[in-house]
Amino acid sequence: MKSKSKALVLFSGGLDSRLVIKLLSEQLGKENIIALIFKLPFGSRYEKNLDESLEFCKKQGIQAEIIDCTSGKLLKEYLKIIKDPLYGHGACLNACIDCKIFIFKKAKEYAGKQKPKIQIIATGEVLGQRPMSQHRKALDIIEQEAGLQGRLLRPLSAKLLPETLAEKSSLIDRSRLFDIQGRGRKRQIELAEKYQIDFPSPGGGCLLCEPEFCQKVKPLLEQEKIKEIDIQLLKVGRHFQDSNIVLGKNERENTELEKIKNKFNQGILLVPEQPGPTAFLKKKDKKLIGQAKELIKKYSKHEIKEIKEVD
Repeated sequence: MKSKSKALVLFSGGLDSRLVIKLLSEQLGKENIIALIFKLPFGSRYEKNLDESLEFCKKQGIQAEIIDCTSGKLLKEYLKIIKDPLYGHGACLNACIDCKIFIFKKAKEYAGKQKPKIQIIATGEVLGQRPMSQHRKALDIIEQEAGLQGRLLRPLSAKLLPETLAEKSSLIDRSRLFDIQGRGRKRQIELAEKYQIDFPSPGGGCLLCEPEFCQKVKPLLEQEKIKEIDIQLLKVGRHFQDSNIVLGKNERENTELEKIKNKFNQGILLVPEQPGPTAFLKKKDKKLIGQAKELIKKYSKHEIKEIKEVD
């Protein structure tokens, strides 16, 4: 083996990417691993998922970096891809192949800016695990379109794929990688037990794979200008009046609406004095306020006597 090189691991926080962290830490040392976390507009409903990913990296002694695509230039670029993906949508609005290309291009840019440049870029992808983006043809397209031919290491399925430059140059020992394929998770769970790592249950991934959520997204994507607050509100509660009124379904969502109000300093809140749903209104409109108060009473399990306005 040659002198150790740094590796950039695209870290989703799931079981597969956690295993890649462990596998490459064994070969390169944890000080040579950087977990790159992409915060995507439709990646998750709550910050909890991101917090869990950061906590895992902290426990493993791995450097973690975040690329935030939920605002500014990166948000605009990402939304353009979702609206009109070159490789099409899946069953819903999930543009999986184009999304992966976007992510890998940004990872390549990040790796190129490091000193020295990071040559190894790794992912937790498993051949055949995802029907749209992880069959062999899709993996090849993504790698080529991202400009990462020969550089994209997929440790869990590496023995089923061509050798990468890192393996050919002995930076990575191919014999210590795996030949996992398909949608089953038995071998991954066995590895998790071996390494004694916790992992989140599957599910709760990209919201663009959820039909009900996509029904709310479609009208938004038709707008010329999409604001970050509009996307955040889509992830919370019941929506009324073209999403001008959003009602929390439970205490957690009530708190989330308060956070959104405080973060963006927009809209108003209607908060019942008795236990019940909080309402977020995008604008202070007398008619909307009246409608929101009626909705709060309708969806509350208790009698609502007082509702306060919070500007």
